[in-house]
Amino acid sequence: MGRLLGLMIFCIGIGIVIGMLIQENVVIIVTAGLCLLCGYHMFCH
Repeated sequence: MGRLLGLMIFCIGIGIVIGMLIQENVVIIVTAGLCLLCGYHMFCH
């Protein structure tokens, strides 16, 4: 279950990064970074 949740969070982070190309905002950048890091950590561990 943790791996699936981690993969979902990672994909959300990728989606935010793609959306960030349209609109740049510091909060969006931080949120995308946290989603990518948290999702990667949950998927690999």
